[in-house]
Amino acid sequence: MSETEALETHLQELRRGTVVLACLRMLAEPGYGYGLLEELQARGFDTDANTLYPLLRRLEKQGHLTSEWNTDEARPRKFYRTSAAGLRLAGALTTEFRALANAIDALPKD
Repeated sequence: MSETEALETHLQELRRGTVVLACLRMLAEPGYGYGLLEELQARGFDTDANTLYPLLRRLEKQGHLTSEWNTDEARPRKFYRTSAAGLRLAGALTTEFRALANAIDALPKD
């Protein structure tokens, strides 16, 4: 495996958990999948639809998101929102993420 391939593999693993946290925080305000995907990408969370939609379904099944269909427009859209349990999880994950970032910053740099 080349150095570039190794980096990409590890970046993908690192991003996987951060996308969960980003979704929980961003969906404190209702949003639909494609809009969330665009917003994540605009904010530097490189993900794709094949990753995002199963993640949203899993978080909903776990009780961290709620959803409802908006049929007011020509094309129905499923809107997601972070549940109370999801907000608590997001808070705990944010605290842990910051602690890990601080621990990494404290590691030797050379």
